[in-house]
Amino acid sequence: MRLPRPVEAVIFDMDGLIVDTEAVFRDVMMKASLARGVELPLDVFLAMVGLPHDSSRHIALAHFGADFDYDPWIAHAWELARARLEAGAPVKAGVGELLDRLDAVGLPRAIATSSRRETVESHLGPPGLLARFQAVVAAGDYVRGKPHPDPFLTAAARLGVPPTACLALEDSHNGVRAAAAAGMMTVMVPDLLPATEEMRGLCVAVCADLHGVAALLVG
Repeated sequence: MRLPRPVEAVIFDMDGLIVDTEAVFRDVMMKASLARGVELPLDVFLAMVGLPHDSSRHIALAHFGADFDYDPWIAHAWELARARLEAGAPVKAGVGELLDRLDAVGLPRAIATSSRRETVESHLGPPGLLARFQAVVAAGDYVRGKPHPDPFLTAAARLGVPPTACLALEDSHNGVRAAAAAGMMTVMVPDLLPATEEMRGLCVAVCADLHGVAALLVG
């Protein structure tokens, strides 16, 4: 298929798109919940995917109750996650091929994530991926997180490219909503969440993996 406009830059989400971490976060948050004698249903976790910390906290407290001891719970979950990811965050299929393709055609790229900058560095630094991005936009770099467009608009501004000339890559529903609201050509690469009718309406394409995204940029 042909993209609707020429691409001048590519904006990447991170968790669930570049690194296979969403399933890890799902498992450790459920484990931390059981350790406190409560249950975190899958649908509640999925509602948090792609959101900034404060929004996820709101969803958790709406489920567990306003008196739930949130901070020790999330700290325990992060401790479990760090242990699981000590050997490094698994890189998703097609990342290297796509970055090589972007190098070949001279397209700049940025990260736009709800994660903190130190998390970006710990996930992307060891496999040598961090240096392949010209900009990183992380939690604290924008006022409103996803599904608001601020992370993507900030990333486009840092690259000096109009949002409408950017290709945005996302795996989450909230991320797709944010990228589409920014006016970007949006491609969903589903991870834990499927491509719903709403998502297909917001996207210019849905790809099974990043190999498929690389194919979009051929020619």
